[in-house]
Amino acid sequence: MNFLQNELTEQVAQTARDFARQHIRPYIMEWDESQEFPVETFKEMGKLGLMGVLVPEQYGGAGLSYFEYKTVIEEVARVCGSVGLSLAAHNSLCTGHILQFGNEEQKQTYLPKLATAEWIGAWGLTEANTGSDAGNMRCTAVRDGDGWIINGTKNWITHGKSGDVAVVVCRTGEPRTRNNATAFIVERGTPGFSAGKKENKLGMRASETAEMVFDQCRISDSQRLGEVGDGFYQAMKVLDGGRISIAALSLGIARGAYDAARQYAQERHQFDKPIASFQGISFKLADMATEIEAANLLILQACDLKNRHLPMTREAAMAKYYASEVAVRVANDAVQVFGGYGYTKDFPVEKFYRDAKLCTIGEGTSEIQKLVISREELKK
Repeated sequence: MNFLQNELTEQVAQTARDFARQHIRPYIMEWDESQEFPVETFKEMGKLGLMGVLVPEQYGGAGLSYFEYKTVIEEVARVCGSVGLSLAAHNSLCTGHILQFGNEEQKQTYLPKLATAEWIGAWGLTEANTGSDAGNMRCTAVRDGDGWIINGTKNWITHGKSGDVAVVVCRTGEPRTRNNATAFIVERGTPGFSAGKKENKLGMRASETAEMVFDQCRISDSQRLGEVGDGFYQAMKVLDGGRISIAALSLGIARGAYDAARQYAQERHQFDKPIASFQGISFKLADMATEIEAANLLILQACDLKNRHLPMTREAAMAKYYASEVAVRVANDAVQVFGGYGYTKDFPVEKFYRDAKLCTIGEGTSEIQKLVISREELKK
């Protein structure tokens, strides 16, 4: 495994870095305070290929590898976790699901629009009473002639209100039975498909999180992704790749918090010395830097396996679990380095602190990651 960054990856990193500094950094607190989902910013990222990083060029995407994808999310999240989260959800979940399991007609129809951000994508698996227990979902799709009728509600959906198209996993069999779910593509504007409550969140406030409501929503069978009953299997495969993206998001947040803390520790003086010269602070920085590098290596390992189409469920879960917990610890220590100033919105670390926590919850909690890891370990 060679994890040395090549010229292409560095060029992509620089593109994402420059965009984040120019078009995201000036507005992060404005978007955070108002909970505005900056759709136009995402459309600008689409023009640069950042909204279809993994999509092959034949479908209008950038056709890059997971190394570049990880780098894009990391660089954006280093400036704003909210934008990084929405970038990850659009690429990995909705777009990724169609890319992995769509037929050729579905790919030709949807991927060019998603890859350029002409359309924003959403992905619906979670429900109010079925978070980790996704196999017990209540949102149903029932056969109706040559189509399906969907009824139910999906919760905690990124872009649940603003998304132009959604991949929705619905129950098509008996609860808790094998192969009881099927995935469908549903376009915004389809009768019976509407947005519900938008969540008022602690962090990631510029990344829209809302309900998707289905009330006698009729779609054609041509909108079905794969075979009937394959929905849960598909969702788990999509989440394997999605965990790499949340790990990269976590890494970006950790790096952003660390950058701010390191700079502040060198500029802030107490007792006529920069506080970085005191062991209590310098050792914090040492711990932060070490954990960030360890998380980075776990993510690169998962990316390498994914690029080579090798099994990576265990490695992706490890990367997501460790990196998300590191993001929380690093952001917490960054606030501590800033002291009282770190608790104010005049400095960036309080936002990294608020944003980081979601990484330990979204796309499978830390507890679920440990369950996945332990199961894979016990298979050996």
